[in-house]
Amino acid sequence: MGFARACSVALVGVEGVVVEVQADLEPGVAAFTLVGLPDKSLVESRDRVRAAVVNSGAEWPQKKLTVGLSPASVPKGGSGFDLAVACAVLSAAERIDPKEIADLVLVGELGLDGRVRPVRGILPAVLAAAEAGYRQVVVPEQTAGEASLVPGISVLGVRSLRQLIAVLTGEPVPDESAPAAGRPDPMLAGLMVPGAGAGTGLASAAPHGSGSDLADVAGQQAARKALEVAATGAHHLLLHGPPGAGKTILAERLSAILPPLTRHESLEVTAVHSVAGILPPGEPLVRTAPYCAPHHSATMQSLVGGGNGLPRPGAVSLAHRGVLFLDEAPEFSGRALDALRQPLESGHVVVARSAGVVRLPARFLMVLAANPCPCGRHGLRGAVCECPPSAVRRYQARLSGPLLDRVDLRVGVEPVDRSDLLGQETTQESTAVVAARVREGRERAAARLQGTPWSTNSEVPGHELRTRWTAAPGALLGAERDMERGLLTARGLDRVLRVAWTVADLAGRDRPDETDVALALQLRTGVDRGALTAAGGGPR
Repeated sequence: MGFARACSVALVGVEGVVVEVQADLEPGVAAFTLVGLPDKSLVESRDRVRAAVVNSGAEWPQKKLTVGLSPASVPKGGSGFDLAVACAVLSAAERIDPKEIADLVLVGELGLDGRVRPVRGILPAVLAAAEAGYRQVVVPEQTAGEASLVPGISVLGVRSLRQLIAVLTGEPVPDESAPAAGRPDPMLAGLMVPGAGAGTGLASAAPHGSGSDLADVAGQQAARKALEVAATGAHHLLLHGPPGAGKTILAERLSAILPPLTRHESLEVTAVHSVAGILPPGEPLVRTAPYCAPHHSATMQSLVGGGNGLPRPGAVSLAHRGVLFLDEAPEFSGRALDALRQPLESGHVVVARSAGVVRLPARFLMVLAANPCPCGRHGLRGAVCECPPSAVRRYQARLSGPLLDRVDLRVGVEPVDRSDLLGQETTQESTAVVAARVREGRERAAARLQGTPWSTNSEVPGHELRTRWTAAPGALLGAERDMERGLLTARGLDRVLRVAWTVADLAGRDRPDETDVALALQLRTGVDRGALTAAGGGPR
C-alpha cells in the first residue's frame, strides 16, 4: 500500500488555484478511479497517463488506484493535470522518491508515447504557484519561456516523461529528438485554439505591424486630435459620420500611438491571451497594446465572456490594456452593447454561470464607429437621404443614452474634400510624432498621480478631480452652464474634467484652464466652441 502527492494548478478564469493531486494504491482488483470534480477531458487522463507511463519504460502498478484532486469543491478541467497525476502515481509505486516532488508544481499534458505537450494558461498557473509559496515548477519545454516571466521561480522544461523521471531519480537524462530546423513542431498543435483570435478580430498591434501610419490619413484634424487625446488619457471615443470618411482607418491606427505596455501590464495581457489560447508560439510576452475588432454579429457572450462550464475570456478581456473597436456600432445587438456598461466603469467583468463565478480583467479603450442613418447619407451636403425620419431615429437610438454617457469623446468625421485628398502642400504628422506626444502626456499624468491607485486620467474619480486636483479659477463656467441646461449629467461633468486634464497634460500645463475645458466640452458635445483651433488642432 502506497500514498503520494504532487501539485498542479486549476484555472478559474485567468486566476489559478493550486491543486493537490493525491494518489493512493491499495491491494485489490486493478482499477483507476479519478475523483475531485473533474471534467470530461480530465477524466480521459486515466488512459493518457497509463499509456504514457508504460511507453516511458516504467511499470504501471497492478493495484486499486485512486487519484484525488483537492480541494474537491473547485471545478477542474483540461489536460494540464496529466504530468502531476503521472508523478503522483509513480511516487506511490515507489518509482520516484516522494520527497523529490513535494515542493514541485507540475503542469503539462501527456501524449500516449510519453511526450509532454504544452497547454494553455501556463503564465497564470505559474503566477498562482508563486503566490502560494512554491519556487519550482515543471512545464513543457515549449512553454518554459512563458513560465520564466514570473520572477523568483525556477523553471524546468521537459520534452517527455522519461526525461522528468530521470531528473527526479538522478539517472542519466535521455535525449529527445527536436524537430528539424524549419519544420513545424507538432507539439504546438494544441497550444493555440483554432479561430480564437479570428473570432474576436484580435490582433496584437495589427495596424502597427502592417505598416499603417497616421500620415496616411488625409485631413480629419478634429478626429486626429480626438485620437491623440483618447490615447493619452485612455478616454472612450465615438466616431460618427458618413461611409468612406475614414472612421475605420483612424481607429485602426489608435493602438500604434499607445505607449508600450509596462511590465505589470504585459503580464496581465499575456495571462489573458494564454488562457484564451491566442498567445503566439515563440512570443511569451505581449509588449504592445492589443487591438480587438469583433464583427457586429458578435453575441453578448463573445463580447463579455462565456461558454460551456466556466466562462472563457471575451473580446473585452482580450482587449485588456488595448483597443476595443466596434465598427458599425448600431448594428450590434442592444443586449451586447449594454453589457459593456459595467466593464467600462469598473475595468473588469464578472460573469456568473452554473459552474461558478469568474472575474476577468477588462480595462480597455473603446472606440465606436457609427453612420448617421441606415443609408449613411443623413445630413450630408449634396446627398439625398432615403431614410424616413422614424428610421433615422430608431437607428441612432440603438446606442443607448447610458452607454453614450460613458463615452468621453464624440467626434464627427466629415467627408474628405479634394484638396485634402490630393493636395501635396500639407504634411500630416506621422504615428511616431503623435506617439511621442502621447508618451509625454502619459508621463506627466503618471507623475501627478504617483502614489495613487490610478495611472491615467480616465481612471481618476470625479470627487478627486473636484477636491484634490482642481482646475484654474473660472475654467469650469462653461461646463456649469451646460449642466444647468441639461446638456451634461453629473457623470458627464466628471468626464469633461478628466478630458480637460488630458488636454492640459498634452499642452504641458500644470492644470486645466478655460481653453482646455472648452476643448473637452467640444469633444464631448460636438458643439463647436472654437477651442480646437486654439489648441492647435486646425489644418497644418
